[in-house]
Amino acid sequence: MEIQLKVKEIATQKGFNQSSLSRAANVDFKTVKRIFQDPTRDVSLSTIVKIAWALNVPLDDLMDVRGEPHSRPDASNPEA
Repeated sequence: MEIQLKVKEIATQKGFNQSSLSRAANVDFKTVKRIFQDPTRDVSLSTIVKIAWALNVPLDDLMDVRGEPHSRPDASNPEA
């Protein structure tokens, strides 16, 4: 499974650059820069929530989930 963030696209459509989004979302500039440069980067949920709030979009609008999640081992069989 891959999660690709659409922060850059949505921010640009709404007139935000990295700096203005960083300030509006109260997220470190370096974090926003990394998200813009690598949309598949792992980002904390709290960061994505702040960005969604600043952009005034639902959380799921910022994510494009591709592929199926890997199955988890059976909890009743730790050897699996």
